[in-house]
Amino acid sequence: MSEVQKPVYGGQAVVEGVMFGGKHHTVTAVRRKDSTIVYYHLPRESKPVVNRLKKIPFLRGIVSLIQSSATGSKHLNFSTEQYEEEDGEKQAETKEETKDPSKLSLWLGVAVIGVLSFLFGKLLFTLIPVFLAKLTEPLFSGHTAQVLVESLFKLILLLVYIYVVSLTPLIKRVFQYHGAEHKVINCFESGKELTVANVQASSRLHYRCGSSFILFTVIVGMFVYLLVPIDPLWVRVVNRILLIPVVLGIAFEVLQLTNKVRDTPILRYLGYPGLWLQLLTTKAPTDDQVEVALASFKELLRMEKETEKGLESDVIV
Repeated sequence: MSEVQKPVYGGQAVVEGVMFGGKHHTVTAVRRKDSTIVYYHLPRESKPVVNRLKKIPFLRGIVSLIQSSATGSKHLNFSTEQYEEEDGEKQAETKEETKDPSKLSLWLGVAVIGVLSFLFGKLLFTLIPVFLAKLTEPLFSGHTAQVLVESLFKLILLLVYIYVVSLTPLIKRVFQYHGAEHKVINCFESGKELTVANVQASSRLHYRCGSSFILFTVIVGMFVYLLVPIDPLWVRVVNRILLIPVVLGIAFEVLQLTNKVRDTPILRYLGYPGLWLQLLTTKAPTDDQVEVALASFKELLRMEKETEKGLESDVIV
């Protein structure tokens, strides 16, 4: 097994590629149309304020969400550019993060749009079930019944949406790369050699997946909504909107908890709902897709190892 023990690496599927993040770097490997693999990496910047916020329970989930969205948008932008380029149009070479202020502004704009898109989607998935549940009030009256019906509509809406988008060729390929990313992490954490065969034999489900986080927002929201009033309707709408950060923060802590107890008998089942959802959000990858995921992960391991050696050499004994 690699020298890196118990990694906290997270991954993300992008267009024809996979991004992995470590302690010091994030790396994306993308397969271009000419079958070559190119890389993009960003160093993780250490910001004291952000680091302090990420140590505060419930608040750290919101901070991590914003930070991952900002980083992910840069990698997604790179992967899309690489895949859309015609063969020979540009030199396929490793790109580093530029210090050009205009590009930094562009990336910041993309990050903001990504966060706003997520919040808008969350808003729709939060409010549509509210109005649907209200229509069933003659049949399911009462606070508890309405919250349960609302949560059921939210779950159905989520599952139907994921299933429908997964039928499109592009999203299906993204979900395949998502599966490849999970398989690589599971293979690495099991201590097996990182080969295509070993990775393909590993599970495509993982406790730290963002898909699990989405499902936990539905479950956590149900319990939180039981504690607040639902009448009149405008109060219900307002508290649902105001409670979005609260639900996200708690759901993040639940996700962290399920990952910590995944090897504990009985408690490991707490994470199963999230794993079940991953049956929809991940697909079995091809060997070519696994090769891209492996290339990204191995490049990350290499860079992390070099960084750690550099930090050790700076220590004065």
